Amino acid sequence: MAGNYRSRVAGTGSYLPEKLLTNADLEKMVDTNDQWITERTGIQRRHLAADGEHTSDLALKAAQKALAEAGLTAQDLDLILVATVSGDQVMPSTACVLQSKLGCRHIMAFDLSAACSGFVYGLSVADQFIRTGMYKNILVVGAEVLHRFVNYKDRETCILFGDAAGAWVVTRANEGDSNIIMSSHLHADGSLGELFVLPAGGSAIPFSQQVLNDGSQYVRMKGREIFKHAVRTLTQCCHEALDANGCKPEQVDWLVPHQANARILDSVADHFQFPKEKVIMNLHETGNTSAASIPVAFDLAKQEGKIKRGQLILLAAFGAGLTSGSVLLRY
Repeated sequence: MAGNYRSRVAGTGSYLPEKLLTNADLEKMVDTNDQWITERTGIQRRHLAADGEHTSDLALKAAQKALAEAGLTAQDLDLILVATVSGDQVMPSTACVLQSKLGCRHIMAFDLSAACSGFVYGLSVADQFIRTGMYKNILVVGAEVLHRFVNYKDRETCILFGDAAGAWVVTRANEGDSNIIMSSHLHADGSLGELFVLPAGGSAIPFSQQVLNDGSQYVRMKGREIFKHAVRTLTQCCHEALDANGCKPEQVDWLVPHQANARILDSVADHFQFPKEKVIMNLHETGNTSAASIPVAFDLAKQEGKIKRGQLILLAAFGAGLTSGSVLLRY
């Protein structure tokens, strides 16, 4: 098993559920209004999975599109990696459920939990498997059905989150191919983990009547503190990726950041001295979709004709944990 291979993005796909939750809808549910939400977040609507529609269902639709674009079938895959914090259940993994739905061989399949940084983490893991020569074709999916973990009486969180899935097929690049994943840089600061939590459902706080009474089955966050850390962390991630590759901001064609909050992304562009017209931003349509955020934003921007082959793309994310990371690639 030889090493020293490189990875390339062979195909991408995304899926947004049909059901919409608009700011006008939220006005009827909680003490908020469209202007307040738009000014503070940039979000206008979110897509929600239908009743009976699971994370693996969203992942399947995105994966099928990515495989079709890559010119591969499920039988060609060597590994399935699903980044999610809202899987179908604790076990089996959503990746194994997806493996069954795709009709794959008995290949390796697992979930990765890094919240909103999950896709960047997953892409890095896939890149390592290909670099070592262990695998050739890997499906990396970011998929979330977050709305089922949101308290729609909490106006701080219920305005933010939506459901979606994005998928990339990452394959071994041919020798001399310039369209490759150049580097990835990942971090975590567990000391800040209390800023964004979903308390119940694990071994620390198993489900009980008390959990339901307390509302501990819903996400909780400290928005102001997260904003401050997010801007600093995303800026550092961008600088780290470019410094490692000897690149300057003006050489980057597109920055595709985690779609959390428009004010955060504007602040990062200012700190990074990066033109805002080169920042992919579609959270007005999707809200925060956690691990699905970056692959969905990338795929939609590609469909719009913005992202094209041969361009230099910088991905950057932060999330609960607090996790963070960046990937620089030539698409």
